[in-house]
Amino acid sequence: MSDQKQAPEATEITGAEAPEMPETEAAEAPEARIAALEAELAQARDQHLRTLADMENLRRRAQREVEDAGKYAVTRFARDVLSVSDNLERAALAVPADKRGADPLVDQLAQGIDMTLQSFRQTLETHGIRRVDPAGERFDSKLHQAMMEVEDKTKPSGTVVQVLQTGYVIADRLLRPAMVSVSRGGPKEGAAPAGDANPGSRVDTSA
Repeated sequence: MSDQKQAPEATEITGAEAPEMPETEAAEAPEARIAALEAELAQARDQHLRTLADMENLRRRAQREVEDAGKYAVTRFARDVLSVSDNLERAALAVPADKRGADPLVDQLAQGIDMTLQSFRQTLETHGIRRVDPAGERFDSKLHQAMMEVEDKTKPSGTVVQVLQTGYVIADRLLRPAMVSVSRGGPKEGAAPAGDANPGSRVDTSA
C-alpha cells in the first residue's frame, strides 16, 4: 500500500471570520480625503491668485515702459541741443539794451536772435522740455547745482541770487541742473522770501 500525501485542505474564511475595519477608521477615511482635497484646492487657488498678480504687475510694468519711452525718447537728443539754446541766450544778452533801436542793423540782428530763441524754446516745450529758472527761489539740490555762495544778509540763506546756466527738465525728470549762486549770511532758511507763497524751484513754462 503506497503512502500518498494529501494536500492540506483550503480553509474558507467566511465573512464572519474576515478582519473588519474599525468603524472609526471607516468614518475618518472620507473626512481625511475631503480635507486633503480642500487643502489642494486652497493651494491651487492661492497659486492662481499669485499668477494673476504677477501677470498684472508685468502688464503695468510694460505699460509704464511704453509710456516712459514716449516721454523720454528725445532725452539724449535734447541734451545735445541744449548748447544751441545756451548760445542763443548768450547772443541775445550780448546786444546791449541801449543799442536796440539806435542802430537799425543792430536792432534787426537782435530781433532775429530773439525770434530764433523764442522759436527754439517753443520747440523744446512741444517735446516736454522746460526751462528751470530758480532766480529768487530757495535752493533745491534736486534741480540746482550750487557753483558759489554770495554774502547777502538781505535774503534768507540758501536763496538763489543768480542763475549762471539755465536748467532743464523733461517731463518729470531732470535733464540738466541749473547752475546757480546761493546766498549766505542772511536769516536762517525756513521762511520763504516775501511774496513767495509757494517756495521751491520755478519751472519756466513760458515758451
